[in-house]
Amino acid sequence: MINLVALAIPTIKIGIEGAQNPSQFNIFLQILLLLTILSIAPSLLLMLTSFTRLIVVFSILRHALGLQQTPPNQVLISLALFLTFFIMAPIFNEVYYKALKPYMNKEINEEELFQRATKPFKEFMFKNTREKDLALFINLRGEEKPRNKDEVSLLTLIPAFMISELKTAFQIGFLLYIPFLVIDIVVSSVLISMGVLMLPPMMISLPLKLLLFVLVDGWNLLVMSLVKSFY
Repeated sequence: MINLVALAIPTIKIGIEGAQNPSQFNIFLQILLLLTILSIAPSLLLMLTSFTRLIVVFSILRHALGLQQTPPNQVLISLALFLTFFIMAPIFNEVYYKALKPYMNKEINEEELFQRATKPFKEFMFKNTREKDLALFINLRGEEKPRNKDEVSLLTLIPAFMISELKTAFQIGFLLYIPFLVIDIVVSSVLISMGVLMLPPMMISLPLKLLLFVLVDGWNLLVMSLVKSFY
């Protein structure tokens, strides 16, 4: 029986052979390109989409409420991820129908694929990038002032877009902090005036902040404001 099992196991050969025709080499390059894109996909998600602004705002909200690990990081990341897909859906569709699908049908080459695929993302980033931030990286690279958007490279646009997103997220986070900070100040003042010094103000302010956030339907307002901020 052992011999029969051994005979049934197929042999696997691993080797490098020369391509019989140019199409085989082209397929190899396509596979290599796909693997490269998949390996840097998480970084692309952070650099080219709305994910950065969303996750920073959610993290600031959690700290403003005084909650250390609630909601958990997995929940905040999942929410930010699906909101990113919701916001970026028109761009993903445009990339698929104008770039990826024609390339799969062999209507365009790799160079045109890259140009068509990056154009929607560049338009999205330009819309959400401050001119001051863009000018900063243009000057840092020693480039001449571009005459139009097409002359701005991704190496310049992406970091400008990212710091613009961080600045916007901090501005939104500051506005989120104000009402909860007022509650903390009021609670602390009341406890001090009553002479209650042994009771931590957080014990009183935390449920009040949660109550306020629930009464105003905070998640609804926050998500609606974040999504609309990209349009």
